[in-house]
Amino acid sequence: MSADGRDSRKATVDPKLLELLACPLTKGPLTWDPERNELVSRVAKLAYPVRDGIPIMLPSEARTISAEDMLTPPPRLSGPS
Repeated sequence: MSADGRDSRKATVDPKLLELLACPLTKGPLTWDPERNELVSRVAKLAYPVRDGIPIMLPSEARTISAEDMLTPPPRLSGPS
């Protein structure tokens, strides 16, 4: 584990799970950020961490997204539609 508490291994999120999950504040969609192991709610401007493959969907655990992060297009998941 790194000094900031993040696991150095990259997690993945099942696309079917991503379809089912929603932001607990806005009830809006989430996108997966594989670089930071986070589920991102662009509407709420929050990024929820994924630890050991488990999404931590608590606003108190979420990171506020910076204006710079908002300029980056959301990552797309590959796979069958």
